[in-house]
This record gives sequence, structure tokens and C-alpha cells, in this order.
Amino acid sequence: MVVDKKKKIMACLVAAIVILCSLTHVRSDASNHRYKEGDDVPLYANKVGPFHNPSETYRYFDLPFCSPAHMQEKKEALGEVLNGDRLVVAPYKLEFLKDKESEIVCKKKLKQEEVSQFRAAVSKDYYFQMYYDDLPLWGLLGKFDKEGKDDPSELKYYLFKHLHFDILYNKDHVIEIIVKSDKDALLDLTEDKEVDVEFTYSVKWKDTEIPFEKRMEKYSQISSLPHHLEIHWFSIINSCVTVLLLTGFLATILMRVLKNDFVKYTHDEEAADDQEETGWKYIHGDVFRYPKYKSLFAAALGSGTQLFTLAIFIFLLALVGVFYPYNRGALFTALVVIYALTSGIAGYTAASFYCQLEGQNWVRNLLLTGSLFCGPLFLTFCFLNTVAIAYSSTAALPFGTIVVIFLIWTLVTSPLLVLGGIAGKNSKAEFQAPCRTAKFPREIPSLPWYRITLPQMAMAGFLPFSAIYIELYYIFASVWGHRIYTIYSILFIVFIILLVVTAFITVSLTYFQLAAEDHEWWWRSFLCGGSTGLFIYGYCLYYYLARSDMSGFMQTSFFFGYMACICYGFFLMLGVVGFRASLFFVRHIYRSIKCE
Repeated sequence: MVVDKKKKIMACLVAAIVILCSLTHVRSDASNHRYKEGDDVPLYANKVGPFHNPSETYRYFDLPFCSPAHMQEKKEALGEVLNGDRLVVAPYKLEFLKDKESEIVCKKKLKQEEVSQFRAAVSKDYYFQMYYDDLPLWGLLGKFDKEGKDDPSELKYYLFKHLHFDILYNKDHVIEIIVKSDKDALLDLTEDKEVDVEFTYSVKWKDTEIPFEKRMEKYSQISSLPHHLEIHWFSIINSCVTVLLLTGFLATILMRVLKNDFVKYTHDEEAADDQEETGWKYIHGDVFRYPKYKSLFAAALGSGTQLFTLAIFIFLLALVGVFYPYNRGALFTALVVIYALTSGIAGYTAASFYCQLEGQNWVRNLLLTGSLFCGPLFLTFCFLNTVAIAYSSTAALPFGTIVVIFLIWTLVTSPLLVLGGIAGKNSKAEFQAPCRTAKFPREIPSLPWYRITLPQMAMAGFLPFSAIYIELYYIFASVWGHRIYTIYSILFIVFIILLVVTAFITVSLTYFQLAAEDHEWWWRSFLCGGSTGLFIYGYCLYYYLARSDMSGFMQTSFFFGYMACICYGFFLMLGVVGFRASLFFVRHIYRSIKCE
């Protein structure tokens, strides 16, 4: 019955993911528009913001550009809103196959405060982002000239007044669009005074042989350039060498040591009876003693297992091509939906393991499981969303979106968590322990400083982190910058290597802990496995200070706030990997000897 229930749950999950996959492809199908000459193809203005602060974005018309008489906003999906997209129809008329020369958008008199507003934007390297037939385009708002002067008050600030659009088409499809600013059409913003400005634009259509199906390859190929691929493969080779050295070392040492242990413990049983047991066999009556705070431990296992399942499904969607460049909001939609659908896995794993540990209050355990990851994430979101609202940023979620997420959590996540918990409680599974647990725990001998928890976590997290740190830069540059990342196959290989190294290093440290007659390995294996998340958060500080130009309170709080949640998720996920590997290893070695 339990196996049938698991099969049904997995079948439902796979079906839900297939539906999600089809839904996320709707946008690419919907953008397959065919146009005739003269058709009005709307240009959507999305957002503006400092180039070096990717989270700090604002509505396009928060700046005093030429605004249309009636603002037409485009309806956006959940993932697009989470991504900070706020699309409105721009006042530029780009009819299909209609060339234009110096078309006037509007004439207006900029007030003194509007000039100051534009100058502040130019000084922070503001960029704008637009979409035309679901194709992205960017440009800078202006420039500033130092003219050899070091005093910031003597800088010259200019706003670009003219935009030129080069649009490629193939028959009745739009293939590519590029926007260029006219470096000669400038508006001086240096002084705080009223100024008249005329915003203009021009359009040039060009024929191309690129088929519509390949129009997005331009963005995918950016991260696949030869010099980038060389670095990625160097990262893979570095990681593989780390894995081979580590596995070879562990296989040699552990197999030799374990072989000697097995010979010593089983060679002469009569002689062994007269000798005092030493090493890991000495604690066979305590090694399977249930850990302290078993409700929290089971909840951590449930949450980590859910996040591990989430990562696997995200990789599957990435490998089949769902997250192609600028499929707006697809990743955020997938994260929200899959997390909601996999909450049953967290409930089942936590409740089942909690009952195996002879826990009684499984309802409290389910509440702890549901809040262990969502709780810190919710508190972080509340703080950062308040900051975004104070900045009037598009990163602030509208009330309607918050209601939608709350309904998903209430109507999908929570019921599935409870159903999974009930299924786990009724599974009646028993904890498989090869040795009986003694009535009274043995005293743990005094250990040197390097065998306590924190130094062991440092040793456990360093090797897995060293296997992924090269790839981390490209991921950070994509998430917290404007670099495009599409080499998901390499990223998946690095992820597998991370799991393998985490499992092996945790197993080795667990063995040395047991050999030192320290039987409290449950929490230690989880903490050592998850310690890579702490190293990743340490890398965040390095990236912020040395590899990026991010600044300001909002961007800094967003970066460290959300990265804390991501690293905490990695801690839970890799902690599960470390514990499961150690549990398998401990069961194996104690099953191989005679325990009395």
C-alpha cells in the first residue's frame, strides 16, 4: 500500500510538472505573431534603474519622459511580476516595415526638478529596458563627461534625445531589434534650470535570413562563446579532479581501515570476548540512539528533501529548454508552483521519519516542517518588500500578487503538506537499526578541538565549495547582473559533483567521529553536509566587495537578504544529502559485524 501511494504521488507530481512545462511555453507560442505591412506592433517600456544595481528598478515613466495620454499596461503573469516587470505601451510607433526618419515623440519643457531627476539618473548609469514582440532591448539614458576634471561638481551631464531602432524581419516575422542612442543629439543637464527638449526617434527595417525559430539563439550563444566555454570546462575538470582525488583517498583509506577493523572484530571471537572493545564497534549500543530535538531534525530532513526535489525538477525543466533567455518570469513561476506541489514530499518525509524516531506530536512536527524554510523566507520578504515600497521600486510586489501567493500557500501548499504528513504517519515504517540500543548512553571521551562541530563543518564545507566556486561567479553574474547563463548541462554536472563530494566528505568525517567513540553523529552529519551553504554565503561577501559595483541600501539588503535564504536552502538540501549518505554508511558497517 505504501509503495502504491508513493507511485501515485510521484505520478501526480510528474503530471503537474508536465502541465507547468506546457504553461511556461505558452509565451513563446503566443509571441509567434505574423504581421502585414503597416501593422501596429506595440513597443512596451518595462523599467529603468542603475546598471550596477539589478534589483533597484523603477517604472519607466517614473522619470519625466514623454508619456502617452492614456497609459496602457500589459497584463503580466505571476512570474513576470515577481521579476519586477511592469510593461506599459511606449509612445514610439514602430509599424511593421515602416521606416521613419526623425519622428517627433513629443516636445516638452523640463522643469528644474525634472532636470535634477534626469541628472541623478544619468549620474547613476541608469538604463532602460523595453520589449518589442517579446524581444528585449536596452539602452542608457545618457552620459557624463569628466573632461579631465576630478571634482564631481564640475562634471557635464547629458541626456540622449534621439533613439534609433534597427529591426530585422523575415517575411512576416520580427527577428531582432537593436536600439542605439544618437551621441550627437544631447540635452545638457548640468545646470538646474528649465530647458526645452524635443524627443525624437527613427526606425530602419532590414531583411534577414534568420528563421523565426532561431531568433532567441543570439542570446543563448553569448554564454556559449569559446572563451567562456573554456572556463566552464576548466571548472568541470577542476571539480572532477577534486572528486577523483577525494573518492580515491576515501576508498583507499576507508576500505583499508574498515578491512582491518572487520578482521580485528571477527577474526577470533573467543579472544575478542576477553578483550575490551575499542573504536566504532565499542559504541554499537549507542550509535543508533535517537538524536536530540528529533522533531526539529525530522522537519529539517523534510524541508531539505523538498528543496532537493525542487532543484531536480528545475534542472529537468532547464535541460528541456523551458528557461530560454528572456522567457520572462518562467523561472519564478516554476519555483513557486513546484515548491507548492512538492510540499507533500516534505510532509511525508518529516512525519514518516519523526514516527520512526518514536515521536508522538506529529502535528507540531508538521507545523515546524511547514515553517522551517517558509518562515525565514517570509520574514525576509516582508522586510525587503517594505524597503522596495519605500524606494517606490518595481521590486515591491503589488497587493494582488501577495494575495495570489498567499492563496497558493493556503490552498495548495498547506493541504499537500498535511496530506503528505498523514500518509507518512500512516506508513507504519520502522527505523532499521542493525544493533540494539543500550538503555543508558555511554560517556563520550574528551576530544581534541579539531574534532568538535565547528572545525568539522569547516573541513566538510571547503571541498564541495572548491568544486563549484568557479561556476558560482557566472551564476552570480547572471542572477545579480546582466550576464546571460544558458549552459544548464554544465551546471547540472557541477550540481551532481557537488552532491557526490558532499556525500563522500560527510561519510569520511562520520567514520572518524565514530572511530573516536563519539556516537552523536546524527546532527553532526547534517551540519557537515549543509556547511557548504555557509561557504556560499561567505562567497557572497567576496562577490559584493570585489566582483561587483552594487551599492545603496536597497540593493545591499536585497542581495544579502535573498542570498541568505538561498544559502539556507542549500544548507538544508545538502544537509539531507550528508545525513542520508552517513546513515547508509553507518548501517552498512554495523550490519557487517556481530553486535551483541
